[in-house]
Amino acid sequence: MKFFRKKQKTYEKTKEVFGNPLMGYAPCAWNESVREDVTLLYMDITWAELEPVEGQFAWDAIDAENQVARWQAEGKHMVLRFVCDIPGNSRHMDIPEWLYEKTGHAGKWYDTAFGKGFAPDYSNEQFLAAHKKAVKAFGEHYGRSDLVSYVELGSLGHWGEWHVAYHIGIRRLPSRTVREQYVLPWLEAFPKAKHLMRRPFSIAKKQCMGLYNDMTGDADATERWLSEIANGGDYDQTNEEGELQSMPDFWNYAPSGGEFTSAVPMKNLLEMELSQTINLIQKAHSTFLGPMTADAAYECGYNKVLQNLGYRLYISKAVLKPKIHGTSLEITWGNDGVAPFYQDWPVWIVVENEQGEQIEKKQLDLQLNNITPGIEKKVKVILYTPGLVEKAGNGYRISVGIEDPMTGKESVRLAMDVLYEDGKNYLW
Repeated sequence: MKFFRKKQKTYEKTKEVFGNPLMGYAPCAWNESVREDVTLLYMDITWAELEPVEGQFAWDAIDAENQVARWQAEGKHMVLRFVCDIPGNSRHMDIPEWLYEKTGHAGKWYDTAFGKGFAPDYSNEQFLAAHKKAVKAFGEHYGRSDLVSYVELGSLGHWGEWHVAYHIGIRRLPSRTVREQYVLPWLEAFPKAKHLMRRPFSIAKKQCMGLYNDMTGDADATERWLSEIANGGDYDQTNEEGELQSMPDFWNYAPSGGEFTSAVPMKNLLEMELSQTINLIQKAHSTFLGPMTADAAYECGYNKVLQNLGYRLYISKAVLKPKIHGTSLEITWGNDGVAPFYQDWPVWIVVENEQGEQIEKKQLDLQLNNITPGIEKKVKVILYTPGLVEKAGNGYRISVGIEDPMTGKESVRLAMDVLYEDGKNYLW
């Protein structure tokens, strides 16, 4: 009988553009149709929508409007932001009427060039206590599953972006000790999600959070944001010195998100200034963008941006070696993207026989979130299918699959030139 010492294969990385879980574009969840590459949906909820009557949360209406059951069934995940003040075209409030009355109308109605609305007084104790209850309700409804993968901390300021137009008489945002009471409840309510803040606040650094940039594509605004992340600085909204902290490596452990700016025409972002757009996204190590996403009408730019968002995991080499008991499979992993894969999803090796039947399945001892761009990691597993070195590629097939805990199905395509089918990347 012929003795096989080992069998190895090397794999070419692919430049093909495709969507993958937990990265890419995140359009609004209420869209009737989304592109095939979309795996994330964006859901912002105003307090007025959430709790029209004190203590009564309108989950049925919210879930229906955002098609939560549909997206979950399709294996898509959500980006969530809670907002209390969205400037609009007409006089309105984004907090419920009962809260407005309960807080004694604490806040200010405004009518400015950027819109009309009502800015609450976030220092109000009644407001803060009610907010804590609202976040707890969010956690009880969405926080126990893997559906909401990213929480962009909103709550404070216009658009939930932690700034107000205080120069027109709106009360400044509260001090750090009060602001942190708007943060900590979210961490408890969504223990499985990754949390992101608009700027590198001290609590963002302390809690190892991600950051988001709602001005992606705007060179000046993005460079200022990146400078704050690199160097820290003072928080102009409250005049707190050193409140913004240096977090240059945050993207190694937590995501960079946000959306495209609406201040720059899409033609500029995706055609005339595409190289600049890509450069800004790479410098930000962006994982997702939404709800303002790239316009698919600019196909080249749309695809180029998608190609530069998030992770692009690949395997460069696989080696099979016979052992006294079983066969060793050594796999070399890499990441050709701009960011890690931030969740520790299980990775499976599956062996199939000539009939396509699964005859062995083994989990790799691998933490995907440790595969940062530019490095390679080797991982080994022992398989017990008899004669595997000889049979691999000769009737037997070996695949790698990354399982989404929400669906229980493998769903990540690796950025390498191999057969990808039903969530499985075939090595042999």
